[in-house]
Amino acid sequence: MSRRVRSCQEWEVRASTFALKTTNPIRKIVENLQVEPNPEKEFIALSIGDPTTFGNLNPPEQVLQAVRDSIELHTSRGYGPSKGHNEARAAVAKYSAHQGDVDPEDVILTSGASHAIEMAITAIADSGQNILVPRPGFMIYQTLAEGLGITIKFYSLLPNEQWKVDLDDLEGQIDDDTAAIIVINPSNPCGSVYDKEHLIEILDIASRNRVPIIADEIYEHFVFSGHKFTPISAISEDVPVLTCSGLTKRFLVPGWRMGWLIIHDRNNILGKELRGALGNISTRILGPSTLIQRALPSILEYTPQSFFDDVLLFIENQAKLAYKELCMAPGLRPIMPQGAMYMMIEIKMQFFPEFKNECQFLEHLVAEQSVFCLPGQCFKYPNYLRIVLTVPEDKLQEACRRIIIFCKEHIVYAEKRLENMINEESNNIQICDSNLPQVSDV
Repeated sequence: MSRRVRSCQEWEVRASTFALKTTNPIRKIVENLQVEPNPEKEFIALSIGDPTTFGNLNPPEQVLQAVRDSIELHTSRGYGPSKGHNEARAAVAKYSAHQGDVDPEDVILTSGASHAIEMAITAIADSGQNILVPRPGFMIYQTLAEGLGITIKFYSLLPNEQWKVDLDDLEGQIDDDTAAIIVINPSNPCGSVYDKEHLIEILDIASRNRVPIIADEIYEHFVFSGHKFTPISAISEDVPVLTCSGLTKRFLVPGWRMGWLIIHDRNNILGKELRGALGNISTRILGPSTLIQRALPSILEYTPQSFFDDVLLFIENQAKLAYKELCMAPGLRPIMPQGAMYMMIEIKMQFFPEFKNECQFLEHLVAEQSVFCLPGQCFKYPNYLRIVLTVPEDKLQEACRRIIIFCKEHIVYAEKRLENMINEESNNIQICDSNLPQVSDV
């Protein structure tokens, strides 16, 4: 029996449209940077959002023991239900009671919070629709959406108002094709924590326009003194909320890839269809690691509050240290975070004219001082940089010292350049004192 052979002269294997449209903006930008550290100085990376990188922050013994115990269970070795084991889902429901009434049936276990976000986006949006994402914001949403033909539209945050949402801009982005609003609280990369009143303002816009919310709350409870975390689902009267969270940051185990998605739908607006859709999507990978699932009830129940308090106090003190030090860096304006584990810092580029953008600024910072920070372009917000606060105190102190030195050296060059311009074109150009770097400006 003969088989039909395709009439191809040469091999032609094409990549899928999905693959070709999928990009990671952060990796794309970072890989194009010319990052060659100064070999005479220890390299300090303030760029990696992994609290375990330097080994100074570790989970408590109770968390590790829960996994050791799980290894001995024969039920931790096989496939689990696609939505997760019932005991683990019940544990998440109990742990998440602050979000409102949560039933185990509202919980789907996922392979990290990013998988929860992917499930939410995939279930709620079709090709040709759009989702609204904060700017600056974590760009995993773009990576997850664009390959599916879902458009990203950005709404602005206000740096001079602790990164609150520009409500007029948010509402102005909504159209008939808007499938969901992403709200990141506490924020990566900004470190902002929205109070109840501001969350109500966001909910009012979502309610008025009949748009559900995807709440990225992976940094829930990562809140500094004087501030309070309010889950947006807890105060929503009618807006459906899909909340994404997990063990990753609070429990210091990002590599274990244990997250969850919780459906909050008091008025049954999403109905059976969306719940069914999420269930369908969960079958694609048959649930996250059963080893960690079996350990999850003990992890959530027995991790001591003192562990969380100590980690949070360390990060808050790091934020205070970095803010105090970088306020002395001429040409920079750090914005004190209210939570999470990051700080955004404005680079007043007009005072560094030798660099055409913040990427060049950071390339030279690495080349001269061996300190690497993420450029604001990674978060669709140029002329800023983001630093991570989980590095050891001595490394953060040293990195800040080098950044100050770098700024002082290059802002002097900027002043000289301005002086030369004045001398050369004194008959044609008038520059007021207010246009020169002042102590209050830098």
